[in-house]
Amino acid sequence: MSFHPLMSYDERLHKSERQLVDEGPPFAFTPERRAKLDDMLTKYPPERRRSAVLAALYLVQEQSGYLTANGMRHVAEILGMTPAEVEDVASYYVMFYREPVGKYVLQVCRTLSCALMGAERVTEALSEKLGIGVGETDPSGMFTLLQFECLGACDRAPVVMVNNEQWHERLKPEDAGRLVDEIKASGDRAFSGCHLRVEK
Repeated sequence: MSFHPLMSYDERLHKSERQLVDEGPPFAFTPERRAKLDDMLTKYPPERRRSAVLAALYLVQEQSGYLTANGMRHVAEILGMTPAEVEDVASYYVMFYREPVGKYVLQVCRTLSCALMGAERVTEALSEKLGIGVGETDPSGMFTLLQFECLGACDRAPVVMVNNEQWHERLKPEDAGRLVDEIKASGDRAFSGCHLRVEK
């Protein structure tokens, strides 16, 4: 007689949920980007090179549009890290894309202030206008729609950040379709900007 309960086999408990990153084409930094990274590395002691991993990943994404396995391996070689360590960083931060994205990545904040001000309806309106769901890219390759956690502009909710850089604040659901049309027509000039970016 055993005091141990019988364990039934459940394949969900034995299957990894980890998704493999796209290998991508062979990768090496352009001379200009490598020079940028080398300049950044001078700001760290040699034994702390790995501290530049975020900056290096941004440079890979800037060059390729998203992070590939080959791009992350290249960073690992330069910084003296394992590819797994670099991928751990890349998978932790939401500003890194691990698959191809559109020219404009619309990131709708969904945290409390934005949610209370209608962010979900903004996401739905953008989804309807673009004909895609969250996490998808439209057939033209111009737009990718994502949800995002707090962007720190709670008093200007709901907020949409575009390409980790541009901002559009106080976007109403009924204006979401017009924003898409304005981006198509005017590019970056369509965004309202961040009110915290005060020019001196």
